Amino acid sequence: MLLYIRLLKESFSFAMNALRTNKLRTLLSLLGVTIGIFSIIAVLAAVDSLDRKIKKNLSSLDKNTIYLTSRSFGPTDVPRWKREQFPSVNYEEYQTLKNSLPDAEEMAFQFFVGRESAKYDSKTVSDIEVVPVSHEFTTIQQLDFAKGRFYNESESNSGATVAVIGDEIANVLFENTDPIGKQIRLYGKRFTVIGILKKEGSSMFESNDSSIFIPVNFIRIAFGENNDTMLSVIVIKPKSGIDMEAFKADISQKLRTFRGVKTSEIDNFFINVFSGFTDMIDMIVAQMKMGGWMIAGFSLLVGGFGIANIMFVSVKERTNLIGIQKSLGAKNRFILFQFLFEAIILCIIGGLIGLFFVWIIAMILTKLIDFEFVLSAGNIILGTSLAAFIGLLSGILPAITASKLDPVEAIRSGM
Repeated sequence: MLLYIRLLKESFSFAMNALRTNKLRTLLSLLGVTIGIFSIIAVLAAVDSLDRKIKKNLSSLDKNTIYLTSRSFGPTDVPRWKREQFPSVNYEEYQTLKNSLPDAEEMAFQFFVGRESAKYDSKTVSDIEVVPVSHEFTTIQQLDFAKGRFYNESESNSGATVAVIGDEIANVLFENTDPIGKQIRLYGKRFTVIGILKKEGSSMFESNDSSIFIPVNFIRIAFGENNDTMLSVIVIKPKSGIDMEAFKADISQKLRTFRGVKTSEIDNFFINVFSGFTDMIDMIVAQMKMGGWMIAGFSLLVGGFGIANIMFVSVKERTNLIGIQKSLGAKNRFILFQFLFEAIILCIIGGLIGLFFVWIIAMILTKLIDFEFVLSAGNIILGTSLAAFIGLLSGILPAITASKLDPVEAIRSGM
C-alpha cells in the first residue's frame, strides 16, 4: 500500500514537473480535455438546471391531471382536417361530467383566451395572460396567495367582476398601495381585486406573476361559448390511486354518450393526461443531453490524443531514468502505473480547469439573468471521473511502451 502511495506521489510530481518545464506544450495538450469537460458539463449543468426549474414550476400540478379539449397536446394519428371539425367542450358537458364521475376529485372549466391590458387609474400593464376559470381551479393547481383569496362558487357561477392578480401586475399597477378592494379595468369593465398571488419568478412556461384570474362565467356571459378566438378546456383532477386507463375510458364513454357519438366513429375530443406532457419534456431533456455528449465527444477525442502525445514524449525524455529504475529492481507494473497515473493526473487537472470555468460562467449567468444555473455535485463527480477515464485510455499505450523497455538499451540510449 505504501508503495502505491509513493508511486502516486512520484507520478503527481512528474506531472507537475511536466507542467512547469513544458508549459506551452502541456497546456496545449490539456486544452482538448479542458474544452471537452467544459462542453459536456456546461451542457449537462444547463439542462439539469432547466429540468429542475421546469419540474419546480409544474410541481403544483398532479401528473395525472387531465385536460379534456378539442385539441391534442401531443402527436396524434387523427388528420388535421378531422381535428378542426371537433366541437369545443362546453359548460354543460363540464357540469354533466362533474356530476357523473365519482373518481374525479375536482373538476374545473377554463377558457384559453388572447392577451389583454389592465388599467388602474393612469397606470396600464399590457400583454397579460387572462385566465377565465371556475372556482375549483385553485384546488387543482394549488395557488399560493400573498394576500386575499380566490373567488368562491357563488362568485364563479354568477360571473362576478372579481379578479385575482399576479405579483408583477400588483407591483406595476399599485406599487406600494394595497390592491385588495381596488378596482381595475379589464374588458371594459371594473373588476374588484380580491386576491394577490405569491411571486413565482421567471419560468420556461407562463408565470402566474403576469396573470389575472377571473370567473369563467363572466366570459361566457360577455362573449358566449362559440367563439373561435377562445379554446375551452375541462380540467380534471382524478382521485389518487385509481386506475387511470379505466378512468379515461369512463370519461370517453360518458362524453361520447352525451354527444351521441356512434360506436363506429372515433372520439371527437382529446383526453390529454399531464404525465404525457412531462414525459415529452423528459424526452426533450434526454435529447439535449445526448447532443451535449456528441458535441463534447470530439473535444474529448482530441484531448485524449493530446495527452497520449505528451506521454509518448515523456517516455522518450525519461528513457534513461526508466532504465536506471529497472536496473535497480523496479517491476514492469511499477513503471506502467507511474506513467498511467501521470496521464490520469494531467487529465484530471485539465478536467478541473474545465469545471472551474463552468462554475464561473454559471455564477455570472445566475447574477445576470433571473435563472439559477446549478453545477451539481453529481456533474462535478461525472466531469472528474470522465477526465480520469480519458487519462486512463490515452495513457495506457505510452505506459505499456515504457514498462516494456529493456533496461540496458534504455540506459544506453540516454548516454
